[in-house]
Amino acid sequence: MGIAVGLIELKSLARGLMVADSCLKAAPVDLKIRTTCPGKSLIILTGEISAVTSAVEHGVTTGGVTIVSSLILGNLHPGVLPALAGIVEVTTKSALGVLETFSVTAAIKAADTAAKAAVVDLLDIRPAYGLGGKGVVILTGSVGAVQAAVNAATPPLKEEGELVDAVVIPSPHPELWEQLG
Repeated sequence: MGIAVGLIELKSLARGLMVADSCLKAAPVDLKIRTTCPGKSLIILTGEISAVTSAVEHGVTTGGVTIVSSLILGNLHPGVLPALAGIVEVTTKSALGVLETFSVTAAIKAADTAAKAAVVDLLDIRPAYGLGGKGVVILTGSVGAVQAAVNAATPPLKEEGELVDAVVIPSPHPELWEQLG
């Protein structure tokens, strides 16, 4: 059984701390809180699905009108959390896929969907820093795998109005890899 993740994105930093406290008091979860821009906070909860669900429900109630979005993902792909933490090294320099979303929660959901759809490596999930509240997923693998991953993640994003853009670069220039590393 895999780890579950819950995400709560808020448009208030102060309320984000209050919501984080509420989540921690509601259930036994691990919690990280990040400040994102423009002036948002992102709460990332991990643990057993029932605990994460309870914590997110409490958090959403506490957050009220400051909630931008929330999400619960069970059986999270193991590559998502390292990519979100920015601790993945670029070792394979194959095709490059990029998914750009209107929210951080959408980017994390897209990364999970893409990684489960094809054999790709999630390199980075960039939440909002300097992106106006957007999220970006960067992944690599064979051209076919990257295309399949991007193709799997884009329809739900389009349906939810969360897709900014999605691209596949079959053979990135070596200097582009340096910019990503």
